[in-house]
Amino acid sequence: MKKRSYQDVAVTHLREYSSIYLFVIVLFLMGVIFGAVIVNSLSFTQKEDLFYYLSQFFGQAASGKVADGKDLFLQSFLHNGKFIGLIWILGVSIIGLPVILILLFMKGMVVGFTVGFLVNQMQWDGFLLSFVSILPQNFIIIPVFIITAAMAVTFSLKMIRNQFMKKINQPIMPQFFRYIFSFVAALVFLAVAAGVEAYLSPALLKAVINSIN
Repeated sequence: MKKRSYQDVAVTHLREYSSIYLFVIVLFLMGVIFGAVIVNSLSFTQKEDLFYYLSQFFGQAASGKVADGKDLFLQSFLHNGKFIGLIWILGVSIIGLPVILILLFMKGMVVGFTVGFLVNQMQWDGFLLSFVSILPQNFIIIPVFIITAAMAVTFSLKMIRNQFMKKINQPIMPQFFRYIFSFVAALVFLAVAAGVEAYLSPALLKAVINSIN
C-alpha cells in the first residue's frame, strides 16, 4: 500500500513538472553536444598534449597502477556528492536557479568533451574505451544529476512563488522534507555509481586496453 502511494506521488510529480524535466534534459544534452563540438576547435598541439596524458593514464590502467578501489570509491563519491550537494543548496536559495542550470550544462559539456575527444583521437577504439570507462557509472550518475537538478529548480520556483506571490502561499515544510529525502536518495545512488567506477570500470578498461594492444 505504502509502495503504491510512493509510486502515485512520483507519477503525479513527474506529470506536474514534466516541462521542467524536459527542459533540464534538453539543457544537459545541449551541454553534451557543445562539449563534443569543442573537441574540433582544439589545435593540433592541444590535442597532442591531451592525448599524451591520456595515453599515460591508459598505460597505468593496463598495468594495474591506478589507485586502489577504496580510494577510487571515495574520490568518486565525494566529487559527485559535492556537486549534488551544491545543486541541492542552490535549490533552497532563490538566487541559485540560474547557477543550477549552468552547472548541469557544464556537466553535460564535460561528458560530451571526454567521449568526443576519445572518439576523435582513437575512432572505434576510443568509443570502446569511453563505453567501458565513462558510461557504466554515468548510466547512474547522469539520471541522478538530471533528477536532482529538476527537483532543485522546482523547489526554487516554489520558494520564489511563496516569496513574491502571496496569493499562492503553500506550506513549504512538507515540500522541504521531501526535498531532503530526494537528496539522501541521490547520495545512495551516487554510492552505487562510485562502486561501479571503483571496481567495475577499471577491470573493463584494463580488458579493453589489453585487447586493443
